[in-house]
Amino acid sequence: MSTSVNAQAASLPVQLFIGGQWQMAQGGKTFKRFSPLDPQLSTEASAAGVADAQAAANAAAAALPAWAATGPGQRRDILLKAAALLATRAHDVAAAMSLEIGASALWAQRNIGHAAGTLREAAALATQISGEIIPSDVPGLVSMGVRQPAGVVLGIAPWNAPIILAVRAIAVPLVCGNTVVLKGSETCPRTHALIAQVLQEAGLPPGVLNFIVNAPQDAADVVNALIAHPAVRRVNFTGSTKVGRLIARACAEHLKPAVLELGGKAPLLVLDDADLDAAVAAATFGAFNNSGQICMSTERLIVDESLADEFATKLTARAKALPLGDPREGNFVLGSVVDPSAVARCNALIDDALAKGAKLLCGGRSDNTLMQATVLDHVNNAMSIYHDESFGPVKGIIRVRSEDHAIAVANDTEFGLSASVFSSDFQRAWRVASRIDSGICHINGATVHDEAQMPFGGVKASGYGRFGGRAGIDAFTELRWITMPSAPRQYPF
Repeated sequence: MSTSVNAQAASLPVQLFIGGQWQMAQGGKTFKRFSPLDPQLSTEASAAGVADAQAAANAAAAALPAWAATGPGQRRDILLKAAALLATRAHDVAAAMSLEIGASALWAQRNIGHAAGTLREAAALATQISGEIIPSDVPGLVSMGVRQPAGVVLGIAPWNAPIILAVRAIAVPLVCGNTVVLKGSETCPRTHALIAQVLQEAGLPPGVLNFIVNAPQDAADVVNALIAHPAVRRVNFTGSTKVGRLIARACAEHLKPAVLELGGKAPLLVLDDADLDAAVAAATFGAFNNSGQICMSTERLIVDESLADEFATKLTARAKALPLGDPREGNFVLGSVVDPSAVARCNALIDDALAKGAKLLCGGRSDNTLMQATVLDHVNNAMSIYHDESFGPVKGIIRVRSEDHAIAVANDTEFGLSASVFSSDFQRAWRVASRIDSGICHINGATVHDEAQMPFGGVKASGYGRFGGRAGIDAFTELRWITMPSAPRQYPF
């Protein structure tokens, strides 16, 4: 398989990577992904079926003993080399993301930088996978809590931050000594295949990482077969809450632990003593980065009524100034949303809000996937946009009367991933942050903020478990209790 996107013309399907070999799906079945901007074919890809999924899991199981026995230095060196190689593939990544999901060059660059950092951070964890000696009541008995690789890990990655989230799905599992099956998104198969190429070039032994992708209609069968496979011991999934519930049920049936990072409806609270310019800057970045298609995207702008008029004026000015355009033709902040269904969803939210009394400050309905930054004011809980994740560049301002009212609105959602609070009083901000139901909260910062070493994850319908740093070690290793006597044991009979 070529290592260049340019060499991989659409007529040459993206292949599966199983046991160290690039290959077509059994039976030669393929599927097609078209550009969200026009009828152009962006990718033809092998369409894995159940047999291919099982072959990938079998290859990972066969590679597990040798990989689990490798020293931390070897694992670290491979991941560091992969980080360096990924940085050299900026052109290929940007081209693939532009073709498949309409992403801007700015978003592609952010994906490469963050993913390379994730690989380096995982490499740094290689010598941090430690256990402990636990005092025993039995004389002469040494009791140890020992962390060992869990086994084969299934990582299921989404399309919206394709390099960041696919690398996150595999980096810490690999450094912990697990082998991995990465199930790429059918929305961006070419982009996700690049990750397997980079790790292959970095020297990862055959079978340690396997990559498959399937046609959309085959997703349930492929995923269920992988979860049911006896060698698969851990599952991680980033995506919608709807699909996450299905994966959670399947994992529960087979008693397989899972890390699920699902939908979000992130609130940004602007209290009455906030630095307004700082809040507007964070809101602009958090709401419209990648056209609002990030799990942490600022979805609800909860603003004290004493500041709301000025906040709305300043945010509208910044939103109107954001460059929008076809990412294949230049550098823009706002590129395309992922497909026409995203446009339809956002248009429906706008129509519903306006029909129920919201005021349109900028942007509005769109007839194509190049959607303007849209801000709606006077949003209330009778409107769909108050409750439903837009996952697009459509955001609502909710005016509140007090600190308690702001907290109540922030928590009035099924989701709980990211949040932020703006106040010039840090003690007050900390108090408010502690009362928000979310896995992540930033004081005087944007809701969109991720660092590879941090415990990343949500609560409520935003999922459970944590990626990142030592939390990732906990998630992708098995904690075992092992004892060893220093003298003969005495038993009561």
